[in-house]
Amino acid sequence: MEDQVQSDESLHNVIHVGGMYENWFLDYASYVILERAVPSIEDGLKPVQRRILHAMKEMDDGRYNKAANIIGQTMQYHPHGDASITDAMVNMGQKELLIDTQGNWGDIRTGDSAAAARYIEARPSKFALDIMFNPKTTQWQLSYDGRKNEPLFLPVKFPLLLAQGAEGIAVGLSTKILPHNFCELIDASIKYLRGKKFELYPDFLTGGMIDVANYNDGRRGGKVRVRAHIEERDKKTLIVKDVPYGVTTTSLMESIVKANDNGKIKIKKVIDNTAKDVEVEVQLAPGISPDITIDALYAFTDCEVSISPNACVIVDDKPKFIGVSDLLRESAEFTKGLLQRELQIKLGELEEKWHYTSLEKIFFEKGIYKELEQKHKDWEAVIAAIDKAFGPYKKLLKREIAREDILKLTEKPVRRIYRLDINELNEQIKGIEADIKQVKHDLANLTDYTVAYYENLLKKYGKGRERKTEIKTFDTIQVQQVAIANTKIYVNREDGFIGTSLKKDEFVADCSDLDNIIVFRRDGKMLVTKVADKTFVGKDIIHVDVFRKNDERMTYNMVYVDGKSGISFAKRFNVTGITRDKEYDLTKGEKNSKVLYFTANANGEAEVVSVKLTANSAARIKELDLYFETIAIKGRGSMGNQVTKYPVRAVKFKEKGVSTLAGIKIWYDDAVGRLNTDSRGLYVGSFENEDKIIVFYKNGTYELTNFELTNRYDPEEAVYIEKFNPEKIVSAIYFDSDKKQFNAKRFKIETLTMNNKFSFIKEGAKNYLELVTTQAEPVVLIKTGKKRDPEEEEVALHEYLEVTGWRTVGTRIAGEDFISVELLTEDEEEETEDGQVQGELF
Repeated sequence: MEDQVQSDESLHNVIHVGGMYENWFLDYASYVILERAVPSIEDGLKPVQRRILHAMKEMDDGRYNKAANIIGQTMQYHPHGDASITDAMVNMGQKELLIDTQGNWGDIRTGDSAAAARYIEARPSKFALDIMFNPKTTQWQLSYDGRKNEPLFLPVKFPLLLAQGAEGIAVGLSTKILPHNFCELIDASIKYLRGKKFELYPDFLTGGMIDVANYNDGRRGGKVRVRAHIEERDKKTLIVKDVPYGVTTTSLMESIVKANDNGKIKIKKVIDNTAKDVEVEVQLAPGISPDITIDALYAFTDCEVSISPNACVIVDDKPKFIGVSDLLRESAEFTKGLLQRELQIKLGELEEKWHYTSLEKIFFEKGIYKELEQKHKDWEAVIAAIDKAFGPYKKLLKREIAREDILKLTEKPVRRIYRLDINELNEQIKGIEADIKQVKHDLANLTDYTVAYYENLLKKYGKGRERKTEIKTFDTIQVQQVAIANTKIYVNREDGFIGTSLKKDEFVADCSDLDNIIVFRRDGKMLVTKVADKTFVGKDIIHVDVFRKNDERMTYNMVYVDGKSGISFAKRFNVTGITRDKEYDLTKGEKNSKVLYFTANANGEAEVVSVKLTANSAARIKELDLYFETIAIKGRGSMGNQVTKYPVRAVKFKEKGVSTLAGIKIWYDDAVGRLNTDSRGLYVGSFENEDKIIVFYKNGTYELTNFELTNRYDPEEAVYIEKFNPEKIVSAIYFDSDKKQFNAKRFKIETLTMNNKFSFIKEGAKNYLELVTTQAEPVVLIKTGKKRDPEEEEVALHEYLEVTGWRTVGTRIAGEDFISVELLTEDEEEETEDGQVQGELF
């Protein structure tokens, strides 16, 4: 019976494995979140970073220390081994903010790792020493083994977390805070303290370009797109000038080679010429467009990456998701509080110094020190006598005289008493009182004091820390438009198969594996399907081609017979958007309906066809002509126009037609430097087959291009763009750096070579285009002299200048006192077919 009772008790004490796992896992998760992966909101540091910096401060004597020694010192505080400390220290060193490095610390651009810790050296940067170390305002805790004290957090007086950024993966959550610009963070802190609005966007040491349209203040759900700068050295070579954040030149080149191997782009060679500056050379295959390849590099390689921020920090020992604006506000308030605490400590020290200096003055000036010469019974009597002697003067002091104060006075050396100068003490007291007054003023005007502190930081450390990543609006690249045709599509019309593997059957077109294929069948059905090895799409195929979504110019002309009524209909339609792999009926949908005639016309051409009726038809006229130009272009679901109610024997092509569509209306979006047909930006004109665009650049060159939407124009360099008219006269004013004057000229474009830049101003490295226009009678306002009181002159360029060759130097129009030139006349308004007006662009 007793054994049974003991057995029952042991069962009550059993700890199940599931319970152990639950408790231990929660402990582990909390530890990883709080002690390893996620930074603290107070100083923006993870524990390992904080311990490294504390160890470096302990060791600091102004000279560099071996990184290995710093790591060893840090291991007194960080219980996770030297590898994690080394990685964290190298990471901080590469950010060039808190650690002054010496030796090979690696390269974030190329991915080269740092040398071993025994070969590299470091010390705290002057900036770090200024903003983050003050033992008087530091909260301390015992280290993991209880032997030493370490900071609970460092008193950082700067938005360090936003400057450095942070990334960490914990248990059940992660954090990703992107780095921001040093100077912009200080400006934003000042604006916040002044009650003004501010905006913060990421900035990376690697440079590049960033689209922040969806940044969402760095919160979860936001996204930024980061691109490398790609320049066209010549028609056969592209140069990648930097790398996106988180990408190295090695990984970038690997992604380019992979895209080439997958047929997304077509290049001949990629070479890394990176030295002081990043330079990855991409050599193009013959016949490949540089503009399309640039788009393809952004679409298919690491030349563009998408980054999703996820700002998570430790607040009151709990993880909290927060925006970067809130992080900056918290940092500014934390800095303000630390500065207040420092001032309060300084005020206390000054008041204590004033108290003791005043005591010292009274002690010697009033002869109280002579009590030391009197014969008292014991030392306590001496102390009491001195205290009593101070009695008449205690009202001059700001606090009671403590025993420690008297003891300190009695410890004065005889030599100090002999050399004592009361006037010197008076001067000291005046100086201390002035300092106390200033500290109290700073405490009363704490916001101004904090702003001045930030301004001093910017003045001392802001030089060379200007924004490196250019904020731009990126265009959306349609991958189907830029993918290289890396495969071929074939069709078996009779059996109803299409695909890339049917190489024994009829060739249709070159395409990419990202394309969709549109198929029309004799029964009047249509469908769009993705490129594949082999796909069954239905028998009796009459037309197959690569499908181009939203192409409103591709027009299909069709004649079909309705299976129920026997009436023949003709229709013209576009196919701009569909659901993939869904069949669409282009007839009235009746059984036995049949397509009699079908053509696809890329530019809306409308041919003439001959409709031949059957011999036994009751119709008097057995053959008639159908003019497709008389049929309006409608949706694919339209019934069409009736051709004849009699049976049709055949429909034959008779005569080629012309396009029934107006020219393509083109706009130029100067935010992204791209052409479009979506009415975004400045209207350029209506374009047909052989029309061209002319672009004028800041460096005094012009270029003729086609109107393909894949063309790229640098919006920073292109100053004027319009539809090219060889009869128009170009008027230009440019700066001649050699003679320090501005020249003007008028000329016609005489060259017709496409995609080549021709210089029409005098050669010179510092020469630049000031103004260009194609107005027939341009009048400009030229300001010269002093900016405060300029002289103004209106000049009619068409009267002042003769039309000369495009290579001429031109005529002087202003000297070194030139201030500005403004075009006064407006361009002749040319109304387009849809009522829009084409005029001066920019």
